[in-house]
Amino acid sequence: MTSTHFGFESVDEQDKARRVRGVFDSVAPKYDVMNDLMSMGLHRVWKAYTVMVANVRPGQSVLDIAGGTGDLALAFSSKVGSTGCVVHTDINEAMLREGRDRLLDAGKVLPTTVCDAEHLPFADGSFDLVTVAFGLRNMTHKDVALKEMNRVLKTGGKLLVLEFSKIAKPLEKAYDWYSFKVLPKLGKLVANDDSSYQYLAESIRMHPGQEELKALMHKGGFGHVDYHNLTGGVVALHVGIKC
Repeated sequence: MTSTHFGFESVDEQDKARRVRGVFDSVAPKYDVMNDLMSMGLHRVWKAYTVMVANVRPGQSVLDIAGGTGDLALAFSSKVGSTGCVVHTDINEAMLREGRDRLLDAGKVLPTTVCDAEHLPFADGSFDLVTVAFGLRNMTHKDVALKEMNRVLKTGGKLLVLEFSKIAKPLEKAYDWYSFKVLPKLGKLVANDDSSYQYLAESIRMHPGQEELKALMHKGGFGHVDYHNLTGGVVALHVGIKC
């Protein structure tokens, strides 16, 4: 049996995807509300910055992996216009349904599909941009997923990974207190689910830091990789270019 981490717990690799799916099945209905509360609205700023760095143009093709409730897909769809394409994907059907409904409410009909980032059902060189926001840390084999993202990008295409990262040292104690004392209680109060938000805090601590993820992206085939720390390293935006 090969094990991996599910938060701080060691689990069978085969079981991680199922347990992550259970977390997001549980949080899907309150996902957007909790994002606003947990980040005090900052997740909107982080995603707006991601869209700015992406700099997509009309006619381009975008793959949004772990697209969840569709906020990035919605933003990119207005950039690529009627001649472009944004494909909205997630491994979790409950999250994808929330996102599809939200997109439809906004008047956007986008290709939406359930898929596993480690086995993307798209041809080589299909996209100008691939994005994954707050999803990479939940993937069992991050190296495999990054290679798949590289494969489906066109030469010169860009991967953007927006993810929780390693916070600046002076902020660590306050951040740990907030993550492990406040977040689970907030999850219990708003979503009637403290365990999923305990997992969230633990999964952030187990995720590779800025330099580790940069090295992992290089190994995944990206020639140029850089990252932008946001809010003192609470999150980082990694940018990889396929050579």
